Amino acid sequence: MVGGSVPVFDEIILSTALMNQVISFHSVSGTLVCQAGCILEELSQYVEARGFVMPLDLGAKGSCHIGGNVATNAGGLRFLRYGSLHGTVLGLEVVLADGTVLNCLSALRKDNTGYDLKQLFIGSEGTLGVITAVSIQCPPKPRAVNVAFLGCPGFAEVLQTFSTCKGLLGEILSAYEFMDAECMWLVRHHLHLTSPVQESPFYVLIETSGSRAEHDAEKLNDFLEQALRSGLVTDGTVATDQMKLKALWALRERISEALSWDGYVYKYDLSLPTDTLYDLVTDLRARLGSQAKHVVGYGHLGDGNLHLNVTSEAFSRSLLDALEPYVYEWTAGHRGSVSAEHGLGFKKKDALHYSKPPAALRLMQQLKALLDPKGILNPYKTLPAQA
Repeated sequence: MVGGSVPVFDEIILSTALMNQVISFHSVSGTLVCQAGCILEELSQYVEARGFVMPLDLGAKGSCHIGGNVATNAGGLRFLRYGSLHGTVLGLEVVLADGTVLNCLSALRKDNTGYDLKQLFIGSEGTLGVITAVSIQCPPKPRAVNVAFLGCPGFAEVLQTFSTCKGLLGEILSAYEFMDAECMWLVRHHLHLTSPVQESPFYVLIETSGSRAEHDAEKLNDFLEQALRSGLVTDGTVATDQMKLKALWALRERISEALSWDGYVYKYDLSLPTDTLYDLVTDLRARLGSQAKHVVGYGHLGDGNLHLNVTSEAFSRSLLDALEPYVYEWTAGHRGSVSAEHGLGFKKKDALHYSKPPAALRLMQQLKALLDPKGILNPYKTLPAQA
């Protein structure tokens, strides 16, 4: 996405793939301690067999490592329910640039002794140290999961549905995803997926996770009745069995795959206030006109994360110039973030000033110089050459 783990010049690649052992799991607290090379999906299967779930879920779960997840502060589909890794990671083991092994592999929920050093490395993209082991809090596995896929007549209704959803579903709400009509066209046209609802300008996927199936179903039905009665939703379907759940999630999770079949893709991962989240998509369609094949918006509405994608037949310098720095300036003007969950890497390092003030940039540079004075850890990434 941003070239954070891609060698660009003279880098040496360090693989943690053989560091793939679970060190311990506590069946009462749900605390998992494992090496950094463990694959997320395999960890998910491990803890689910013991009645728990990993607090993060990504489309790349079959190949991504937990150490990389932590190093990039990966967000994903469970963020709304369980929050970021800044909250669920309890401790880390990290190797510093000089070879020092920093063992802060705590399994404690509470530890108020001095600076919380692990937070430095969560989201640092490997520029401050190499994560070698992780202690993470796993929540109990939900006994009942429901997914509703709904059609909405406009983005205002998507927002109002979210407010209604939070009020009526409360503690069982685990995901609230949205996609526009062009996203649906792409997955239908390129991947031959079938829409379960009538055509709509916007679509919403809602997931609930709870401990009692009857209780959750009753709350979900009450919400759906109110949403349909008030005109917020024009059509919808609900799934509880695993096959249909996966089919509904596929409509959302495979948008990126469908985009790749559409041509060259310009990708932006932004955080914005929810009330202005989709305005950028509308503005860009007007700005780009026939220069672009498609301008689409989808993402994690529950945490204000917009995935903005623009496709064209092939790479175009003029199209890129029309997108950048306009997208970043627009985002900064609305007090958003130029990277919601994919980090800065090589491609976005010079856009950091759109989201952070000069004093923050200087402090980041000072921390990098302190922990990695020779600049050997993931060089050329995350921080601009000049702060």
